[in-house]
This record gives sequence, C-alpha cells and structure tokens, in this order.
Amino acid sequence: MSSLLTPRPSSRTSRLTLSTKQINKIAGTIASVRATRGAPPRSEVDEDLDEDEEDVNGNDMEIKITRRTTTSTGRGRESIREQSFIAESSFVRAPLNSRVAVQPSPRAKKSSKGKAREESLKGVPIEIQEAFILEDLLFVLMGIPGTYITHHPDYNPEEDDLDGAQFVVSNTLDLSLRDLVDRILPLAKYYTAIAAFIERRSHLDFGLVNHALCASIRDMLKDYLTLVSQLEHAFISSSTFSLQKLFFYIHPTMHTLATLFSLTSELVHAEDPEEGDSDIELVMEEEDEEERRRNEELGLGGEGLKALLGEMKGSGGGGGIVKGGEVVAVLWERMMNTSGDPTAHQLYRKLLRDASRPYTQMLTRWIKMGHLSDPYDEFMVKESKFINRGTLEMDYTDEYWDRRYTLRDGSTISGPTKRHQGSAPATRGAGGRLPGGACIPPLLDAWKHKILLAGKYLNVIRECGIETREEEGGVPQDEECYLDDDQFYTRVEDAYQYANRTLLQLLLKDQSLVPRLRSLKYYFFLAQSSFLTHFLDLAHSELRKSSKSASIVKLQSLLYLSLNMNFNSEEVEFREDIKVTMASSGLYEWLLKVVSVSGAIGGEDGEWDIGVGGSSAGGAGGEDGEGKRREDKDKDRDKKAMAAMDALSLDYTVKFPLSLVISRKTILRYQLLFRFLLHLKHVEQNLCSMWIDQKAAVWRTPVRGHPELEKWRARVFLLRARMLTYVQQILAFATFEVLEPNWRKLEEKLTKVQTVDQLLKDHVDFLDTCLKECMLTSSKLLRVLSRLLQTCSTFALYTSTFTKSANQALSTFQNSGEDPGSVPMDKRWDFLFKFEQNFNHSFKVHLDCVQYFASSENVALLALVVRLNNVRVPS
Repeated sequence: MSSLLTPRPSSRTSRLTLSTKQINKIAGTIASVRATRGAPPRSEVDEDLDEDEEDVNGNDMEIKITRRTTTSTGRGRESIREQSFIAESSFVRAPLNSRVAVQPSPRAKKSSKGKAREESLKGVPIEIQEAFILEDLLFVLMGIPGTYITHHPDYNPEEDDLDGAQFVVSNTLDLSLRDLVDRILPLAKYYTAIAAFIERRSHLDFGLVNHALCASIRDMLKDYLTLVSQLEHAFISSSTFSLQKLFFYIHPTMHTLATLFSLTSELVHAEDPEEGDSDIELVMEEEDEEERRRNEELGLGGEGLKALLGEMKGSGGGGGIVKGGEVVAVLWERMMNTSGDPTAHQLYRKLLRDASRPYTQMLTRWIKMGHLSDPYDEFMVKESKFINRGTLEMDYTDEYWDRRYTLRDGSTISGPTKRHQGSAPATRGAGGRLPGGACIPPLLDAWKHKILLAGKYLNVIRECGIETREEEGGVPQDEECYLDDDQFYTRVEDAYQYANRTLLQLLLKDQSLVPRLRSLKYYFFLAQSSFLTHFLDLAHSELRKSSKSASIVKLQSLLYLSLNMNFNSEEVEFREDIKVTMASSGLYEWLLKVVSVSGAIGGEDGEWDIGVGGSSAGGAGGEDGEGKRREDKDKDRDKKAMAAMDALSLDYTVKFPLSLVISRKTILRYQLLFRFLLHLKHVEQNLCSMWIDQKAAVWRTPVRGHPELEKWRARVFLLRARMLTYVQQILAFATFEVLEPNWRKLEEKLTKVQTVDQLLKDHVDFLDTCLKECMLTSSKLLRVLSRLLQTCSTFALYTSTFTKSANQALSTFQNSGEDPGSVPMDKRWDFLFKFEQNFNHSFKVHLDCVQYFASSENVALLALVVRLNNVRVPS
C-alpha cells in the first residue's frame, strides 16, 4: 500500500443505518463463523461482544466488537492472527458502511453509557486501547465521530462547518497514544472543512470558476477516501496494523489537505460572513414558483435579481462572493508564493489549471470570435447591453465604442483607472483586491487592454455581417491552453493582431475612410470649398431670416445646387451625405458654457453635456444670481431672434462601422470649426460689401472746404480697413496656419497607422488640436474674440447709416455755400469714436491674450501674433 500525495474528494452524501434485525443477523453470523472456525484458547485471545442499548430514537442498535489480543507464553511466542469477516457476503459488499450509521447524537454523547465506556478504558490494556482508537480514527478521518473521539461540546455543525469539525479524545486514553492521536486529528478537521467548502461552492451563484475548483478538489478527496478504505482493510485483515503505521501512511496526505484547507479558509474568510446570501435567499424564498418564473421572464427576479443584489452588495464595499478572476488571482499568488515548496507548488498549479479552465474558455471565445458568455460576472470584460449601434446616430459621447464593452476594474486605455458610474466596485478589505470578475489575475494584467480590444474589434466586424471562424482567431480550437503557459500569451497577441488588422483593413480599404475624411475637410473647413461662396450667394435672402423661419428644405436644395456646380471635384463624391441643419444656440455662447463647466471641449471623459444649472462662477443667490437670471433672459431673447446665418451648420451622415471613426462626437467638432470659419467668412463679406458701398461718389467726392468731414470719412475708411484686415488675418491663420498643416499631419499618420484605437485617437487629436489652435477652447480668448468679431459685424451693419450721414453732410455743405459751420460733426464723431474705442480696446486685450498664450500654452499662436502686428492701432 502506497501513500497518496494528492487526495481527491468523496461524493458520498447519505449515511446508511442498520436496523435491529440486521444487527441480530450480523451477531448471529459472527457467532456461527467463530464456532465453525474454532476460537483460540481464551488465555490467548478474549473476544467480548457488547451490545449497546437502543439510542434516543429507539430505532437503531449499536454493536461494538471489542477485541483484546494477547500473546501466548511459551516457546516461539507466536502471534495470534485476528479473525477476519471478509468471507461473509454481508461484509464484502461494504464493510465500512455497516458502521457508518453509528453516530452518537449530541445528546447521546453526554449519556451515562458513554461515560461508562470512557471509564472502562482505565483498566483496558494499551493494546486494546490502540485497537479502539484505530477503529474510531477510521470514522473520524471521514468526519464521523466515534466512541472515544467525539465532537467538541462547543462545535456547531451548522455554523462551524466551513472551519472544520473539532474533535476531542477521551481523557482516559493512554498518554502515549493520545499524543499520536492529537497529531492525526487535524486531518479530520481539514477534510470536513474542505468537504463543506465543496458543498457550499457547488451552487450556481458561485460561478463556473468555483465549480471547476470544487471539481478538482473533489477528485483529490476521492484519493483521500481511497486511502482511508485501504487503511480500513489493513486494520481488519492484519494484526500488525498499529497507530504508528496509520500515522506513517497518512502523514504525506496531511500536508496536502493542510494546503487545501489554507486555500479554502482564505476564500471563505475573504467574504463578509454577515453579508452572505441570507438576504438574497430570503427574497427568493418569498416568491412562489409561478411568480419567480414570471419575474425571470420580465427580468425582475430569479437569478437576475440575485446577481443584481450580489453586485449591489459587492459595490457597496462588502466585496460579495469570491468568484471568477478573484479565485484565479488567489491561486496564482499562492502558487508563486510557494515556489520553495514543490508539493504545494504543484498542487496549486494543478488547481490553477483546473479552476481557470472556464475562465480561459471565456477569454478564448472572446478574443477569437468576440462572443462574451459570462452568466455569473466572472470575466474581466463586461457588456452594457443597452448600448448598441443604434445609439451612434445620436450619441455625442462615443458610448458604443467606449462603454459598451469595458473592463470591470474601470481602467481605460488612455490613462490610469477612472471610475465611471458603477464601473468598478470597492476594493475588498485591506489587501486592495477588487472582488469577483473585477479582479484581473496578475498574470493577465499586462494583457487586459489587448484582450478588451481584440473582442471589441471582432464585435464590430460581426456587426458588419462578417463572421469570423475560430481558426482565424489565432488559437486552435482542439488544443488545450493554460494561463500559466507562455504560449498562451503568444496566442493572445496573435488574436489581437488578427482582429486589429481585419478591422483596420475594413475601415481604410473596404469602407473608404480616407476619402470620407477628405470630403469632410472639403465641406467643413472652407479651404478649397468654392461651393460655399455660391451657396451663400444663392441662399442670401433665406439666410437673412430668423433661424426658425428659414426653410431647411430650400436651403438643402440650394446646397445640392451649389455642389453640382463642382461635379468635377473628387471631394463631392459623397455629397448626398451632407445635410443642412440649424443650431439651437449661438456658437460662442455654447462654447463658453461648455468650457466654463468642463474646463475644456469635451470635458474629462469626453462628455459634451454641460449639465443643468452649470455656471463658470458666482452663486445662484444674491446679486450674482439675479444678474445671472437677467443675463439668461437676455440670451433667451437673443436666441429667439438669432438669424439663420448665425445658426447655419452642416451635418454629415455615415453608416456603421465608419460611424465609429466619424462619430457624433467628431462631427460636433467639425461643426464647431465650420461655424467659426463661416462666421469669419460672413463678417468678411459684410465688410467687403461695406467697402463696395463706400466706393460711391458720396465717399469719393473731395470736400476741400470741410477738413473735418474729410477726416471723418477717412477715419471710417481706416476703421473698416483695419477690421477687414483683422478678420482676414484670423481667417487666414485658422485656414492656412492651423487646419492645413494639421490635416497634412493626419494624412501622414493615416498611412502609418497600426491599430484601430490609434486611428480613432489620431482623428480626435487632430480635431482637438485644431479647436485649441483656433482659440476655441480658452474662455478668455473666446470672450475677447467673440466681442471683437461682434464689434466688426455690428460696424458692418451700420453701413447704410454711415452712408446716409455722409450724404446728408455733403448735401448740407454744398447747399450752404460750402460753409463748414453748417455741418455739425460732433454726433458723427461720437458715433464713430464708440466703434473705434470698442475695437481698439478689444483688439489690444486680444493681442495681449494671444501673446500670453503663445508664450505659455499654445505655441501655434506665435504665427497669429505676427499677423496681428500688421493691424496697427492709430495713435
């Protein structure tokens, strides 16, 4: 008989009992066998048959066969071999089962009969005591209390089962035997605790990883029970079997079970014992079967409710059930920490491979086919099923790409861990380990982002109707793979590269991403879009109306008409995707709100919603609150009267999967740049129209006898020229110093891009850089720039007023016989001075701000500083 190093669990769940009739039959059989074989002399062997009275239930009788063996005196001192009952058929079936049912109840342990037994050991020879204790130990090693080794009085099987059964030995046992028994008894504690752990963790709520772990431990306990049965056979058939031999055979197994007990204790005590599944089970017990089935169909109860309550409990800081990735992480850490113990190291290695098999299968299906099957929330990736590709039509936060599939630990690719709403639960205890599936095993932590992206890429491909086969994912289907194999991570890398390469080819080649981006540049950036000039000329009358009165259908038809005039251009290939829209608020007003609340365009997480009641400074009460309410009323009044020209914007329609790159989030950035450039273009056209009006005779006729009138007209010319120069310099800077160079850089990056996420990042970075360098992300620059452009626009609106005033002055001067005193100029100078002072002050503030930001934050503004120095301020 060999000792076993790795035991396996038993699946026995029931205990057999003997009736009084069976006991009488066995007693008669024993007597007949002894009579037939012939008993040895009583001086050599004494066998006493003691029958216990009925137990407290009055159903079963307990028969204890006591054997007292002595050696004969005389020559040779031959040992007498014990008689065996192996020939009896009733014992051959299951010799141990005939004694399994003999368990004293908690009340029977304190009966007078038990005390009588204990007292009888005082006069029993040590050989007989050893036989009694050996028989008890065979029961106790399986968690069954014996006659002289019983449960501790304070032990409660219902509450303390996961900590193992506590056994005590009779005080009347010989001290030499007692010391050896005390060294064996921990094995019974380990076995009972492990068996209770398996029974508890085999429920559905604990997940597939726990089920696989329990199956692996159960196989080990099967070997352990096989060892116990072999020891029982040796005890029955051999007279030389002793307590020392029993300890010798089970000693290697003690280390194995102690290691398993240490593991199960850590997994059990990591959970909060006061917040177990009692509350969840109470909720489930209150539902009858029909109601439970109906609630499960509606998603209001059943296993879904239990999972939801468990997740809520885990997010609240209690930690919840230790399952999934957390179990794998514990096994990995223990395997690495026991490198100096080969037996424990191999044991944890086997448990890690067996327990992580469901986790590995989920991971493999995810990186090979993009399928996420995680019914118990054990995997590192979670899916928000309410987010689908339909949200891309109205999503300004890229939720489909960013939040449909995420890591449970809340970490993102771009930076450290960020806690989204309910994305990552609280850490468990002082160790800082995340609970359940949110705990990513340490051996996978460096690969978690590639694992996430591989599945996300494949899901996009599947959404396009392209199914990927398992052999294409880089991992053979029929080959077993383990987390601790280096080859496994090579397969993860291959699967990631395959998914990335396939989706990148789908976007760049099959979906013509680069031509789409060129069309966006042509429509929105006004650099070479000659169609816009035609469109503004054709829609001039319609754009002069209010934003609510303008006809979108008419503007759309005029846009198509202007686009058809450039049919030879390659950029108008996707002209059916461009649409005319009307914004609900002014450009600078909206930008100032967003920048004031989030500090930057898009905010920290790329969100565009400015929230309810958000403001950049000041409170809601007092004078500041009253002033804010008056300001809001003025803005509402201005919004109602906003012209269609100020609200005009373009929209661009793309289909999936291009909507991942050209999403609503990026389209909004394009719209901001377009509206900014359109406003500059509109102000430039107004000032140019003012220059055309001032080429009339009333502005060109010399007035030699009235120098004040000549000087006034010259100052009007100069102010208009300075405003026009300023607007043209801003427009040229935005177009040729910002948009064109950044677009060239983006095109160069697109030719070298290697990953889909890098493609998305490059596109968003290009737009964010353009917004920043166009001064649309700084609240200070925005306020000054908007005030300055508003001054220029207002000045151009007074073209007819200046012309009428000049005409009146010239007519009065000519009709009065060229008397300068007949033409008063004070009101005219005051009116002009207001524009000059406003423009000069705003221009100086703007120039100072540009110089400051150019020297500190935005180096690209240095080119604008040089351009603005050409706009001289008169002394």
